[in-house]
Amino acid sequence: MAPQAHDRADPRQLSTDPLRQAAETMRAVRERCVWSQRITHEDLVPYLVEESAELIDAVEAGTRADLREELGDLLWQVLFHAEIAAQDEADPFDIDDVAAGLVEKMVRRHPHVFADAVARTPEEVLIHWNAAKAAEKHERRSVLDGVSEHMPALALAQKVLGKSAPLGIRPPARHAAGTETRDVHHGLGAPTVSRADGAAAEPSPETEAELGDALLALVGVARERGWDAERALRERIRVLQDEVRAVEGG
Repeated sequence: MAPQAHDRADPRQLSTDPLRQAAETMRAVRERCVWSQRITHEDLVPYLVEESAELIDAVEAGTRADLREELGDLLWQVLFHAEIAAQDEADPFDIDDVAAGLVEKMVRRHPHVFADAVARTPEEVLIHWNAAKAAEKHERRSVLDGVSEHMPALALAQKVLGKSAPLGIRPPARHAAGTETRDVHHGLGAPTVSRADGAAAEPSPETEAELGDALLALVGVARERGWDAERALRERIRVLQDEVRAVEGG
């Protein structure tokens, strides 16, 4: 039987709400596209990682148009997962269920906005947030429960250090990298390290374990100073990439 005209309708003609149009577009693609019909949650994971990375690029180095486009691409991943979930025979849920759960959680975690709690500083907001989160996750036995092992290593280190700090656990103590200067010939040669104040530099790590300690210590410095270690390295890599392209271009 041929599809009815309504089945082939442009989703933009079915609603004036752009978010609803997006959900209906995803539903139509899932129903009518043979490639999309075969996709599972697991199949989408690489695309989710890729789209998240492209959104980060847009935030840090892109244009406003790039940001808008990449937000849309990431939203598509959310809609795709929700549409797959809606077809699960054992435990279905759809994008409306996802949105309703999100609203409920955000209202609960912002009692200073939606109830009588008071928060006049960001620190007080965090207290309310953590209290609500702890009540929701009462079954957790460790501060590390819920921390994803799939995070990039630097970001994971910063997260774990933040979780461990209240327990009195600190990273290995090393000098901050900000006291050093580096001379990299042509952007590609081996670096030579000297202290900016003329003093002898701290010895370089001699083993991979010592390198891990040094990296963890630097992430600790970043966390204490409110820096994002992952972003800092990405931005420095971009500078290096520019140097590489400059050398290649003569």
